[in-house]
Amino acid sequence: MTLLIGALTLGIILSLLALGVYISYRIFDIADITVDGSITFGAAVSSVLLVQMGVHPLWATLAGFLAGAIAGTVSGILQTHFKINPLLSGILVMTGLYSVNLHVMGRSNIPFLGTVTLSTYCEKIGNIVFGGNEILLMGWTVSTTDLMTLILMFLLVSSISLVLWLFFHTDLGTAMRASGDNPQMIRALGGNVEYYKIFGLALSNGLVGLAGALWAQYQNFADVQMGIGMVVWGLASVIIGEALAGTASVVTAIIGTIIGSILFRQLVAIALSFGLNPNDLKLITALFVFAALILPNMLSKLSVGKRKVAL
Repeated sequence: MTLLIGALTLGIILSLLALGVYISYRIFDIADITVDGSITFGAAVSSVLLVQMGVHPLWATLAGFLAGAIAGTVSGILQTHFKINPLLSGILVMTGLYSVNLHVMGRSNIPFLGTVTLSTYCEKIGNIVFGGNEILLMGWTVSTTDLMTLILMFLLVSSISLVLWLFFHTDLGTAMRASGDNPQMIRALGGNVEYYKIFGLALSNGLVGLAGALWAQYQNFADVQMGIGMVVWGLASVIIGEALAGTASVVTAIIGTIIGSILFRQLVAIALSFGLNPNDLKLITALFVFAALILPNMLSKLSVGKRKVAL
């Protein structure tokens, strides 16, 4: 049960990363590799504020969002003002952020020993609400801290998803989505496509940085290499979500992305529980995304072939 709750919590936290990838990948058709650097940047900034400066966890978490937004803004400026290919601009920012993160953290790893984080507040609230350090849930003994953290992350991600859905229905959000679908039309209507792209990438990486800040507090340390391959995680979550919920509307896409992240983390947890070597995790993730990308086309061709045979 502890493994299940842990996987659920991490899946919910990383659904913010998946939502960020959804914005860049599905709205602007950019596989933004900046994600690999911005999630670590958010974790690095929040960890330094928490450990070295004693900043309140809420403000440190918000700083993680702003750090990711800055990284996304830089990537957007490189693409729009300097006309650099989106893939190359993502690589440039991601590469630069590795050194930036090392300078921010001052070392490769920052542990949160004795530091007040959101997990600390979850522990206090859990003891008050459930009246102890452990609770019996479905016949399993569960830590109240783990359960309270799961509830808090669920409420937080639900609130952010609601705000994101409302934003996509504002004039700015609608124009941003339209600029991704048909930039020529937006330019003809007098819209600034470059501005919308920069803002969209800032929002995308802001959510990724927020995920990094929450992830670091959940695991009680920040590491300079924690972002390696995370764009693949986000892509996998988006693809799984689209397969399950479809893309009929923004709300189904958002919900599907969150479910995809949670389900993908559960699959990883199950694989690890069956003895998967953690060193093979990134390889398995890449192969899974590859399969998810080509499977819809293969099934479509197979369906068309069966129809032709039937005729």
